[in-house]
Amino acid sequence: MKYRYTKFTGDLLDEIDLQDLVSKLSDLLLSSGFGNPRDFDAEERTMQALHDAILDALFNGGVLPEETIEKLLGDPADGDQEGTRSKLEELIQQIIERMGDEGYITLPPDLDAERQRRQGAGAGAGPDQPPQTFEVTDKTLDFLGYRALRDLLGSLGKSSAGRHDTREQATGVETTGAPKPYEFGDTLNLDPAGTLLAAAQRELRTALAEGRPASRRIAVEHEDLMVVQGEYQSSCATVLMLDCSHSMILYGEDRFTPAKRVALALAQLIKAQYPGDALNVVLFHDSAEEIPLSELGRVRVGPYYTNTREGLRLARRILDRQRKDMRQIIMITDGKPSALTQPDGRIYRNAFGLDPFVVTETLREVAACRKSNIMINTFMLARDYDLVSFVRRVADICKGKAYFTTPYTLGQYVLMDYMDKKTKTIH
Repeated sequence: MKYRYTKFTGDLLDEIDLQDLVSKLSDLLLSSGFGNPRDFDAEERTMQALHDAILDALFNGGVLPEETIEKLLGDPADGDQEGTRSKLEELIQQIIERMGDEGYITLPPDLDAERQRRQGAGAGAGPDQPPQTFEVTDKTLDFLGYRALRDLLGSLGKSSAGRHDTREQATGVETTGAPKPYEFGDTLNLDPAGTLLAAAQRELRTALAEGRPASRRIAVEHEDLMVVQGEYQSSCATVLMLDCSHSMILYGEDRFTPAKRVALALAQLIKAQYPGDALNVVLFHDSAEEIPLSELGRVRVGPYYTNTREGLRLARRILDRQRKDMRQIIMITDGKPSALTQPDGRIYRNAFGLDPFVVTETLREVAACRKSNIMINTFMLARDYDLVSFVRRVADICKGKAYFTTPYTLGQYVLMDYMDKKTKTIH
């Protein structure tokens, strides 16, 4: 029996790194309403949007090597454009189905209807049918947070890992101070050399006092125990305040999606390296509300105004409940305070300039945070002269830091500030 062997060419789908592709799609998966600045309810996560984003990632995102793209497109001289288009559509459909199978997205129940709607064919699935949508899963949000953290730490170089350092000495794991005699309550992190030396010195003193030779055998007693000292490492409670007012997606730039990406990276950092820390998220716009960390990636921009005082007030209440030595607020914003919640619940708004009434009440809340020993570190995405002056007053009152950055460098500044406790220690 004769066998005919052919060259194995493989499947195009096998050449695609799905995790790399999901990273390329992060702007779509974390969409904040930038594509629809006038319609908060407009849905961006349609199957057509996913299709177009995958197509762009395949050809412009470096997901496929050049030779694979050439093989996929074939020779233009052949004139089989219809076959090429069909092959490409089939590949994208396979990618979408694989993303659903591996739990990155939740697909609509009928993908065939969506395919027919895009092609404008099929009974009951014409072009006038509303587009179907997909949902982003928690797995995707965790993965994008991990990727963001990895990319940000890579751009920072080697960063200190571990917990937050302070100036106090304690019996920790790292040996950074001289040994000390063990006291009740200390971590029993014994220094063997120091303990044996203390026991030998005690035996020598006793032998000299009693007029006898010192024993060759060293008997260690409780008073001889020596423990090593390390830097006292404290847990930290953080509230991340995100400005989701309408200005975060205006002026031709999406500032809210990078802020969400940084928040997801910060959550991954705390989970991996600072497990004793606490992180809460507060959104502020016309008013303010706390959201679960799991919902952060799905949040879109809110109403038009910026109620900074209400966000600070809510953050202070959250931190007052935390029994942590170090408490801080990380505030990411791009605008001036322009709203206040009045005692009767009504919201006072003024978007023109820095309203003295709004500024005064906001600074009063900053002072209340300072009184509660809460530091406020502000990351400003705009550089108006009056706004810069206001942010510096906030930093001066609460002894915090003010960073004037861009959406492209925001993540580096936030993580550097969070980890670099040698120069930015909270006491």
